[in-house]
Amino acid sequence: MRRRLVAGLVALEVAGLGGALLLYRAMDRSQDFRYTMQKRFPSVLEVYYKSNEWSGVHGIRENDQMAWLSSKN
Repeated sequence: MRRRLVAGLVALEVAGLGGALLLYRAMDRSQDFRYTMQKRFPSVLEVYYKSNEWSGVHGIRENDQMAWLSSKN
């Protein structure tokens, strides 16, 4: 019984990690998807920006803001 519970929890954790990775890749590849995330889940987009800044990748937030401002005009 305990072994099944642990296996289930591990599987759930792996599924969550896989989902987070897929979400990160989608945001990394598509500026349009990041715009959608900004409108629907701004806190998730903020985590994406912060994780990139912590890893030394800078300028994504600024590029997005410039593109979104120019598309409104």
